[in-house]
Amino acid sequence: MLKIQRSVNGHVVFTLSGRIEGEDSVELQRLLKLETVAHGLALDLKDVTLVNRDAVKFLAQCEIDSITLKNCPAYIREWIEKGRGPGDRRNR
Repeated sequence: MLKIQRSVNGHVVFTLSGRIEGEDSVELQRLLKLETVAHGLALDLKDVTLVNRDAVKFLAQCEIDSITLKNCPAYIREWIEKGRGPGDRRNR
């Protein structure tokens, strides 16, 4: 189960905790599209315990869309990087 908490402090941060699965990615996309923040969006992944393949793809797309992944666990970062091609590596 995924818990989502929204906070605003100059930019919008969605703090996520628990598991992120396919249907959660759809809900997160919906929430992110509702934001009209000029200062940026971020997902805080500090308390995320488990993700599936669809969630990793979603998180990788978030970065492409300039959404910051804060406190991204090392295993998630590794999966995101592995999903990118050799020419698309980012220093995060």
